[in-house]
Amino acid sequence: MSVRFTEGPDAGAVWHYGDPLREQRALVAGTAGVDLSHRPVFTIAGADRLRWLNDITSQDFASLPPGEPTLAYILDAQGHLTHAFGATDDGHTLWCHTEPGHLAPLLEWLRRMVFVTRVEIAEVDDHVLALPPGATAGPVIVPRADLDAALGETRAGIWAMEALRIASGTPRVFLDTDERTIPNELANPADDRLGPAVHLRKGCYPGQETVARVYNLGRPPRRLTLLHLDGSAERLPAVGAEVLLDGRPVGRMGTSERHYELGPVGLALLKRTVPIDAELLADGIAVAQEVLVDPESGLHWRPEPGVGRA
Repeated sequence: MSVRFTEGPDAGAVWHYGDPLREQRALVAGTAGVDLSHRPVFTIAGADRLRWLNDITSQDFASLPPGEPTLAYILDAQGHLTHAFGATDDGHTLWCHTEPGHLAPLLEWLRRMVFVTRVEIAEVDDHVLALPPGATAGPVIVPRADLDAALGETRAGIWAMEALRIASGTPRVFLDTDERTIPNELANPADDRLGPAVHLRKGCYPGQETVARVYNLGRPPRRLTLLHLDGSAERLPAVGAEVLLDGRPVGRMGTSERHYELGPVGLALLKRTVPIDAELLADGIAVAQEVLVDPESGLHWRPEPGVGRA
């Protein structure tokens, strides 16, 4: 028996198949697949595609080898995260996917940036996104006709996949972020990277000045945080709900789900100055913090053992 979402960004997708906690265990064991065919797919072809994307996104596309999945952000001039997409190049075409409901504005922005470059952008309906069993590199794009074969016989729903994502500290753009989010709030710096989507040593791109300034001279105004929710509550916090400290708003709630080992967990963007041991309320539910992005994150910051997983 499958239960599907009737509303929200995953409307139409399978929420669970009757036993979401067992489905999580199957995902961890690498024996279950997740149908992500509700997420839009598009392609970018043309000889200039990687150089062009390297100039307008946060990712180092110039060095992207064929077959390697990547994630890219598009920022506005102030460094705010406005678009995001995953991609894999096959040597001739970049196969891309993004969040439901966000394809049209993303493609509109990309097409405005083409100018005279040799780039062709197209929506795709004969290929779909899937998370095959044991796919350690994340979702892949497969021909629609091959979806069932790619997923295998054992399936897990979105609930299971989201619970594991949240517990890993991985944000889902547009749900765990808002219009003020900058990449520095979502990840600790490591070597030449700021999380999987931002390369710190590539050339200029829109919003790069803000990312570099916060990384080199400042600290992120907010920090992504894993919240452990009071398990006695019968509901989960709403996306976008206020997180309170002593009755004062100090953050924004993102996604939350019930994890098979940790219980109810969620992600939130909290003000950098919130003490990491402070007890908070998220949409009226008591929560405890687990640090993902260190409040002192930046060029001057060095990770301590056990602190900061993003």
